[in-house]
Amino acid sequence: MAKGERLFVKVTRESLPQVKDKYPFVYLERGRLEIDDSSVKWIDSEGQVIPLPVATLNTLLLGPGTTVTHDAIKTAAAANCAVSWVGEDSLLFYAAGFVTTADTRNLKHQVLLASDKHKSLEVARAMFQRRFPEADLKDKSLKVMMGMEGHRVRAMYQEKAEHYQVGWKGRQFTPGKFELSDTVNRILTATNAALYGILCSALHSMGYSPHIGFIHSGSPLPMVYDLADLYKEHLSIDLAFYMTREMAGRYDKHQVSSEFRRRVIAMDLLSQVQSDITELIGEPNARRRRQ
Repeated sequence: MAKGERLFVKVTRESLPQVKDKYPFVYLERGRLEIDDSSVKWIDSEGQVIPLPVATLNTLLLGPGTTVTHDAIKTAAAANCAVSWVGEDSLLFYAAGFVTTADTRNLKHQVLLASDKHKSLEVARAMFQRRFPEADLKDKSLKVMMGMEGHRVRAMYQEKAEHYQVGWKGRQFTPGKFELSDTVNRILTATNAALYGILCSALHSMGYSPHIGFIHSGSPLPMVYDLADLYKEHLSIDLAFYMTREMAGRYDKHQVSSEFRRRVIAMDLLSQVQSDITELIGEPNARRRRQ
């Protein structure tokens, strides 16, 4: 091969692993993302070069001080690896890039359900049923079920506070003033944002839209928020109170990120998301192709 010539291997849908089989995310900050031949590599601020197997990653979370080349984005997209732009240590979720490998059948199915008042309520009820497995939700309106959810979450906060013997004054967060929150609220904000980034990328990769939800509306990512409520108890709420106790009330972003990553991998989140979406909203009538 001539010097400077790059070797590109054509990536096909059939050759890619499904979303559920991928590693959930890699967070990067203060460095450069580029390619070498057809491989994506990360060059950190100290000049260390780390190859990234993007075909086996669900999403790259790019934090502050990150630069990325056009070829790197093109290669990641071809490998169905989404790219999300986030704040420091994933504290804020800014945006996510679309991937080009998913078709529109799942999106069409999602839109048809969401645009039908009765079918949309059925999906919302199925989502709430996950949180209220013993409750009779048959004739409950969306407004009533959202009220039930509010009571459930407030009770959960108090229960976790008592269980871990951590002080709790309620959910509080002022945009742009993260450092003014207490430790529990800081962790809740950070882990929620990281969870949103992962779920947004997973939805894109599976061909669904994060903008079309069944419970939430009038917000940037309704479907992401719908799904996030299924996993927040373990990945955000329990983690926040547990880590506050473990850190003796002193916020350490590295410990929080490590525990969040451990829990995401331990629960096999991507596999769970794919399974939950299929169960909650069904599948298009046509035979599904590999994501």
